[in-house]
Amino acid sequence: MTGHVLSVHVGRPREAAWTTIGRTSIDKTTVPGPVAVGALGLAGDQVSNLRHHGGPDKAVYAFAREDLDRWAAAFERPVPDGTFGENLTTAGLDVNDAEVGERWRIGSDLVVEVTMFRTPCSTFKAWLGRNGYDDRAWLRRFVEDGRPGAYLRVVVPGPVAAGDAIEVVHQPGRGVTVASWFAQAMGTAAPEAR
Repeated sequence: MTGHVLSVHVGRPREAAWTTIGRTSIDKTTVPGPVAVGALGLAGDQVSNLRHHGGPDKAVYAFAREDLDRWAAAFERPVPDGTFGENLTTAGLDVNDAEVGERWRIGSDLVVEVTMFRTPCSTFKAWLGRNGYDDRAWLRRFVEDGRPGAYLRVVVPGPVAAGDAIEVVHQPGRGVTVASWFAQAMGTAAPEAR
């Protein structure tokens, strides 16, 4: 299974009175060239809310362009890469069907491991509303959609850039996918083996 990185995004904490903690890093900037990726994520990317984001098991967040396109259809307006606060906008690889523990080689050096799903939060909802998207019942809608994107742990540090190939190099074979674990955790369905 292969896909590729469409775009790479980083963000720094910015003051945001509309968030619970008064700052957010969800407003990502697209980075044109290669970006170094280490154990805690991409160079130039800094997490604002360390209680719920960041750390080695949430070093990188990937969301598929195909899912952004589905949301664009629902919103009836374009959803640019990076809008959901993702570090990597991918294409050609269903990140929600990835097995927890699956490993991807991105480009020639970087190796990451799928660790968990993204849990929607009030900052995410408010961010969409501030950008003109319909955020009514957003948390429920996001959960019901069941395609949360994947958090990644860095196994082998390396650079990442738009256009890099993503190759699945290991699957643990337990059958628990990002989407099935998310559904179970959110109480929307029982997990299914793939």
